[in-house]
Amino acid sequence: MRVVVDLTRCQGYGQCVFLAPDVFTMRDEALLYDLQPAAEHREHVLRAAAACPVQAIHLDRTALPMPPPGAQEPRSAASGGDGRIVIVGASLAGARAAEVLRREGFTGSLTMIGDERREPYDRPPLSKQVLTGQVPPEHTLLPRLREVDAELLFGTPATGLDVAGKRVLLADGREIGFDRVLLATGTRARPWPDAAEGALHGVYTLRDARDAAELRQALAAGPRRVLILGAGFTGSEIASVCRELDLPVTVVERGPAPLFNAMGGVIGDVAARLQRDHGVDLRCGTTVTALESDGNGRLRGARLSDGSTVEADVAVVALGSVRNVEWLRDSGLAAGVWGVTCDAGCRAVDLNGLVTDDVFVAGDIARFPHPLYEYQFMSLEHWGNAVAQAEIAAHNMVSDQAHRWPHLSVPVFWSSQFGVNIKSVGVPTFADQVVFTQGSPEQGRFVAVYGYQGRITAAVTFDQAMWLEFYQRQIERAAPFPPDFRHVGGGVDGEPVPARVPERLVAAAGATVVVTGHDPAERRASLVHPH
Repeated sequence: MRVVVDLTRCQGYGQCVFLAPDVFTMRDEALLYDLQPAAEHREHVLRAAAACPVQAIHLDRTALPMPPPGAQEPRSAASGGDGRIVIVGASLAGARAAEVLRREGFTGSLTMIGDERREPYDRPPLSKQVLTGQVPPEHTLLPRLREVDAELLFGTPATGLDVAGKRVLLADGREIGFDRVLLATGTRARPWPDAAEGALHGVYTLRDARDAAELRQALAAGPRRVLILGAGFTGSEIASVCRELDLPVTVVERGPAPLFNAMGGVIGDVAARLQRDHGVDLRCGTTVTALESDGNGRLRGARLSDGSTVEADVAVVALGSVRNVEWLRDSGLAAGVWGVTCDAGCRAVDLNGLVTDDVFVAGDIARFPHPLYEYQFMSLEHWGNAVAQAEIAAHNMVSDQAHRWPHLSVPVFWSSQFGVNIKSVGVPTFADQVVFTQGSPEQGRFVAVYGYQGRITAAVTFDQAMWLEFYQRQIERAAPFPPDFRHVGGGVDGEPVPARVPERLVAAAGATVVVTGHDPAERRASLVHPH
C-alpha cells in the first residue's frame, strides 16, 4: 500500500492524524506520514483519505476498492487515442503523465524511459522523513493510481532525440520510435565545482534516493559537525533535520539570508532568525572557497571567503540543481541550461522559435510563458508544477488543437523546517513590495502578501496554510496591492515595505544564437555551445 499527500493542497485540518495516528503525525502545522504503511493500517488510511476536507491524500490503486465491471471512466473525445507515445523521464512528471494518458483514453503503445532502475518515487520526503530515519528510502515509491500498461525501460538513459526521424536514442544503442514524445528528465544536484574536493569521503549532495540513503547513514553515525553549503530550501531542510538529530551544523550562504532567492530579504530575515533560534551556526554573505582533506581522502573541514575555517566531517553541497538536457544538445530544440522552451500548451519550441507538433515538455526542465507574470518564461522545480504540467501535457498529446488546454496553474510550494510549515503561492520574487496581513514574524505565524506595481502576485505563509487558497484567488483575479483587508487574527499595523527580492535573472542570458541564410525559406537559427 502506497500513500502520497499533495502537500500543496493540505491545509492542516488534521483529520488524517485523528483517524490514522500510526501513519500520519502533525508537528505544529507540518504533516509527516509513512508513505508505505503496513497492511494492518489499510482501513484507517482509507478513512483518513475519505475524511480529508481538501482530498489531498492519494492512495495506490491496489488499496482502493475495485470498480464494478463496466464502470471504467469514459473515454474522452481525444483525437490521438492510438499510435506510439514515449515518455523520457520516469519520475513524478513522467509517471503522472502516463496515468493521465490512459485516463484520457490513449490505447496505443506507451513506453517510459528512465535512467534509474527504481520505480518512480516521491522526492520531498528524501530531505525530511528519510534523513530523520522515520521512513526508509525504499518506502517512498509513488502510488500507482491506475494501471498504465506501459513498456518500462528503467536504468537506460536517453542520449539523443531525433525530432525529424521521431526516434529516441538510448545509451545501450537502441532506438525507440514514437509518434509523440514527452520530455520530463528533471534535474540533478549541482555538484561542488572542484571534482577532487567533491569526491572526498564525507561530501554529499541530495537529489535521489541513493543520495538520501547515503546521507542518512552519515548523519546516523553522529558526525562532530555538519557543514551545509547553501541555504535554499534543500539546505535549510537538511539543517533542520540535523538540529532535530541534535547534530551541530554550520550553514554557509552566499546571499544575505536563507531562502533569499525564492522569497526575498524580508522573509529571508525571518528564516535566518528561525535557524539561529534553533542553534544553527548560520553564516550569510559568505562562501566556501575550499573543502579540505585530512590527507587520507576524508573531509576535514572548509575554508570560507571571510578567512575563517570550519571543522566538519560531513558536508552537504546544496547549491541548486542542473537540468538534465544535455542529451538534447543536437536535437534542434531550444534547450540549454535554462531548460527546454515550450508554449503554454507544453509543446516544445525549436531553435528557430517554431512550435513543434509532436514533442511535449513537462516538469522541472520545462520553460514556459505564464500570462499572470507578464508572459515571462519560467521554470519551476516544484512538486505541484510537475503534477499539473504533466497532466496538461498528457491531455494535449491526445487532443486536437481545438481541445488543448493551457498550463495556467498558479505556482505553489511548501517546505517543512524547524517545526514550521512554510507555503507559498504565486511567484514571490515577482514583487516590489511585501506586507504582513495576518500575524507577525514575532508570533512565528503569519501571512505575507507580495505585490508588484499595484497588484497581488504572491503570498507566503508560516503555519497559516489555510489562507493559501484565498490568496491564490486574489492572485488569479489580479487583486489590488496593498490589500485593503485585515483578517481575524490579524492586527498588523505595518505598511508595505520593499520586498528586497533578487534581481530577476534570465536563465537564457548569455546564450549565443546565430542566424544563417538569405532566402526566408533558408534562414535558420542555431545555438553556439561554449567549449
